[in-house]
Amino acid sequence: MLWKIIDFSHQPKHVFSSIFNTFTRQFTLPSFPPNPSKFKTLISNGQLKQALLEMVNQGREMKFEGYDTILNECVKQRAIREGQRVHAHMITTHYLPPVYLRTRLIVFYAKCECLGDARQVLDEMPEKNVVSWTAMISAYSQRGYASEALSLFVKMLRSGTMPNGFTFATVLTSCTGALGFNHGRQIHSLIIKGIFESNIYVGSSLLDMYAKSGKIHEARGVFESLPERDVVSCTAIISGYAQLGLDEEALELFRRLQREGMASNFVTYASVLTALSGLAAIDHGKQVHSHVLRSELPSYVVLENSLIDMYSKCGNLTYSRRIFDNMSERTVISWNAMLAGYGKHGMGPAVVDLFKFMREENNVKPDRITFLAVLSGCSHGGMEDRGLEVFDEMVSGKEGVEPEIEHYGCVVDLLGRAGQVEKAFEFIKSMPFEPTAAIWGPLLGACRVHQNVDIGEHVANRLLEIEPENAGNYVILSNLYASAGRWEDVRSLRELMSEKAVTKEPGRSWIELNQTLHTFHASDRSHPRKEEVFAKVRELLVKIKEAGYVPDLSCVLHDVDEEQKEKILLGHSEKLALAFGLIGTPEGKPVLVMKNLRICVDCHNFAKFVSKVYSREVSLRDKNRFHHIAGGICSCGDYW
Repeated sequence: MLWKIIDFSHQPKHVFSSIFNTFTRQFTLPSFPPNPSKFKTLISNGQLKQALLEMVNQGREMKFEGYDTILNECVKQRAIREGQRVHAHMITTHYLPPVYLRTRLIVFYAKCECLGDARQVLDEMPEKNVVSWTAMISAYSQRGYASEALSLFVKMLRSGTMPNGFTFATVLTSCTGALGFNHGRQIHSLIIKGIFESNIYVGSSLLDMYAKSGKIHEARGVFESLPERDVVSCTAIISGYAQLGLDEEALELFRRLQREGMASNFVTYASVLTALSGLAAIDHGKQVHSHVLRSELPSYVVLENSLIDMYSKCGNLTYSRRIFDNMSERTVISWNAMLAGYGKHGMGPAVVDLFKFMREENNVKPDRITFLAVLSGCSHGGMEDRGLEVFDEMVSGKEGVEPEIEHYGCVVDLLGRAGQVEKAFEFIKSMPFEPTAAIWGPLLGACRVHQNVDIGEHVANRLLEIEPENAGNYVILSNLYASAGRWEDVRSLRELMSEKAVTKEPGRSWIELNQTLHTFHASDRSHPRKEEVFAKVRELLVKIKEAGYVPDLSCVLHDVDEEQKEKILLGHSEKLALAFGLIGTPEGKPVLVMKNLRICVDCHNFAKFVSKVYSREVSLRDKNRFHHIAGGICSCGDYW
């Protein structure tokens, strides 16, 4: 039979000529009266192969309707061999398909991941219309071939074919990377000239392009100028804010659009949950979760993964695990989200147990992110031996995932946290990669914690060469110098930062009370209840000093007397937020404080004593992890 005699499945691309010669030699094509309705009947009965045989029987009598019916079914089923036979039949019978059918061939080959064949069809078309060009541009864009999509778009313009709204919406998705913004702006100017700016699909793609380029103000401008908005455009702008870490803006816009009657889909909710994860706004997160349940949305795995991530970053691993356990389908992202959640909370044994469970399930294979989560979990959980075992298994090839530079960075972090600074330094020297800032950074932090000035100085100098604009490296080295009493070096570093116009990201802490976020900066005097907050901090200091608290003055980077250092410590943003939390919550209720940077040693000790003296559970989430403190004991084991 035809489909057994000619097998295209193992043929290289662009070999149509030899295949067509074989086709011609094997068959003499008889002439039968055409019967277009027969094709529809066969296709509707699921008899594609019989329809192909009928195509052979009709030979040169095949008409547009028959080809169209069969080719559409091949597109629908992604039936590569059958579709190739349709194309071969057109050529061997010298049928000249109209633009529409040639465009369907482009769509067919693109659907079957044969982009070379799709492009060959386009290039050989005697005439092309905007749909033909757009079909090929879309094929490139959807598969990540941005440069090819943009080049073809330029070729289309030079041919004199004017783009339509779908062309613009499609090509804008390829405006990514370093040059993406410039390309996108040029296309935006064409959109304005073509009066397509008010097109909702074009507008959504425009604002998405600007947001992904980090130009959120331009994205917001496009959004506000849209004459009408749909769920796609609303979701795109919310997602843009969330992806850039502008969590409060994303949440505020979501609230506004909700009031205006915006319909939300699972992508909208997933974007909002990303923002709430950054804010650790658990009450808002529960509200969004309730919205999802009331909306009776299907159990989209993307949305469930976002809920797992949100609850874990808000400090509620019980809810995260409940959602994880009840999922009807888990992807590798689901496992990774749960593993990362346990790791951020310092629950090393839970990470190892869940990883073992994942491998026993055997229906989802761990990927590179899985191993990053496991290694990081072992690092934060003080399980350096198990972490090194996992890494050695990766190196040996047992795990099927070859370690990349990020995995080596996790090992450096693991050894550094364990106090094995020299071993971590030697490990870096033996790496098969050139060390990057992501490798040296964790080691510098470990040198600060474990007071290794010699290695710390060497590492810091390397970091200042690699990324001279990163203020964090200057700050950590200043900490290291300050702890060693090397104040002249601290001053020199500050002068260097000033010369290079490097500014440190200001520390800020925030706390959610009654669904309102209250943000504090160091020695903040802007909060409406500032006097009450500072009075509470002083009250806390008196009581916890009676219980044995001694301020860690090494956390102050200024060469001033001890009294002044203690005053500076009292103004740290996390202390202010904690004091406000104690004022604003009932006795016995846990207090959750978030910080954008790593919590300092003194604030960690301060919170431990407050927890013990006031019989309160305190949770502190900093840039790296969670600290759950109860009865004066932290879940990190003072190991972070």
